[in-house]
Amino acid sequence: MRHELYRVADLPVLQNRTFADPASAKASACADMVLVQDEKSGLIFNQAFDADKLSYDVDYQNEQAHSGQFQKHLSDVEGIIARHFKGQELIEVGCGKGYFLERLKDLGYAITGIDPAYEGSNADVIKAPFTRGLGLAADAIVLRHVLEHIQDPVSFLSEMADANQGGQIYIEVPCFDWILEHRAWFDLFYEHVNYFRLDDLRRMFGTVHEAGHLFGGQYLYIVADLATLRLTPEQPVPSLALPEGFTSSLEHAVRIIQAAPEQGSAIWGASSKGVIYSLFLQRAGVAVDRVVDINPAKQGRYLPLSGARVSSPQEAMDALPEGANLFVMNSNYLEEIKRMTGGRYVYHAVDSASFQ
Repeated sequence: MRHELYRVADLPVLQNRTFADPASAKASACADMVLVQDEKSGLIFNQAFDADKLSYDVDYQNEQAHSGQFQKHLSDVEGIIARHFKGQELIEVGCGKGYFLERLKDLGYAITGIDPAYEGSNADVIKAPFTRGLGLAADAIVLRHVLEHIQDPVSFLSEMADANQGGQIYIEVPCFDWILEHRAWFDLFYEHVNYFRLDDLRRMFGTVHEAGHLFGGQYLYIVADLATLRLTPEQPVPSLALPEGFTSSLEHAVRIIQAAPEQGSAIWGASSKGVIYSLFLQRAGVAVDRVVDINPAKQGRYLPLSGARVSSPQEAMDALPEGANLFVMNSNYLEEIKRMTGGRYVYHAVDSASFQ
């Protein structure tokens, strides 16, 4: 049995794919989300998800490492990995553009990467999806921000456990409890088929070495023995409901923009959150003047469905008047953004309690 939590139509299929022109962006693929909870496993997922709609390639850009605040997060992750995997041979499944893999390699880890979206020249990275047929095995597996993209996460972990003949695993995913607490409706994407709580991950394994939250609570992690994976939980799972007023902050943003259109406005952050936010503002009848991102690979390109163009910070600052409304998509970066922009704008951290 499943019960429905949330329903939304026409989300971008890949919210981190950018486009060379607005027409291509506006014509990009969309699909629906019907978020449900499985009453037996407790897992939360989009039952309308179709994996065949997704195809990751070099136009997919989700690199966050340009931010000093995110660098600090990666250092925290390195500390956890060092506690459990020091001196061990590693595989990073879903290594992306290879940034974190290279950091671990520089720290002396023997590590192999796997990712179809990899663009670099490291011979230790296999540009393909993970399958048993690759014949890879290591002491431990690093799985950062992958499991939320996998249609059947328990089967995927089971296949990984069989292929690797057990071993340890580090898993990191977005935290659904944080999304609910902060009413971060813009953190729900088609591309993320699964939404995890810490207890969901704990229930999956018989042996858990460490588990907790990272990145201001937005991410959760677990270090577990892969050989102790459970296909079904041993205890009954409590039922979940979305908080009242889950999407009400959208109307708040609309009112701010409509109250003083001459004041100017921008969204800071053209990754997943900003893509969804700009699209839903547009559908609500308002548009910001700029969408800003520090990732050079996104600048000058266009976001899916909304067709919004991505500006560099300098381009945005040259265009926006002092006192413009800046909608900051991730409060973890708020102080960094204030420093970068000299405090000249009105800053709205849209995931903060004060913006509900």
